[in-house]
Amino acid sequence: MKKITVLVVFMIGIITLANSQSNGALSNSTLTENVKLFPNPATTVINVLGLQNTPKASILISDAYGKPILNYHWEIKNNALNIPIAHIDNGVYMLTIHSEEQSIRKKFIKK
Repeated sequence: MKKITVLVVFMIGIITLANSQSNGALSNSTLTENVKLFPNPATTVINVLGLQNTPKASILISDAYGKPILNYHWEIKNNALNIPIAHIDNGVYMLTIHSEEQSIRKKFIKK
């Protein structure tokens, strides 16, 4: 009987741990889903809303092959960024915003 009780307690611990880990992953993905990038496609500037304010964020724009095109370090205020893109070539790009508070990746098209 002791072996069965230990096994049940062990399995409940694993299930609880799995649920807590999946809930954490959901909250991070929800954060990314709440961030809006527009217009998309864009011509001169991309606007990013729903960010967390931070004194220092790394903003990286890379091309479809992962090659870095632009790299900025800016403060995020008013939960938003306006990023100038008029001087980059037309194509598909990945925007990555990283700080202690958040890590966001969004794809956009420059026309």
